[in-house]
Amino acid sequence: MAEPPGAGEPKPVRWIGRSKEDLSSFPKDVRRRVGGALWEAQTGGKTAYAKPLKGFRGAGVLEVVDDFDGDTYRAVYTVRFAKVVYVLHAFQKKSKRGVATPKSELDLITQRLKRARADYEQWSKNESLKSR
Repeated sequence: MAEPPGAGEPKPVRWIGRSKEDLSSFPKDVRRRVGGALWEAQTGGKTAYAKPLKGFRGAGVLEVVDDFDGDTYRAVYTVRFAKVVYVLHAFQKKSKRGVATPKSELDLITQRLKRARADYEQWSKNESLKSR
């Protein structure tokens, strides 16, 4: 029987859409900070600089915001699923109007969260078949 998450092995990270490619294009310091937040999530914790993303009911969808060299970078991930951390989106905020996440980005995150849910259901089935 497999150990529960947090009891040894870190949870895997799964990437939705272009999130991995987009994050890879960020400056090294930003990638390091986002990577630290993801590692905390993989090991069952939450870094102090990851905040719940407004509009997604509860703390299951988190956002890391990093200002670097005059630009703002954001990475969004979810810990809503027991055994996996999903990275939903990574982007450079272009709008200069306030700190709110643009609606188009929120819509994309919503779509990717649905894709993550479907992926998790399939992944869970495959994992349970492997452990038999």
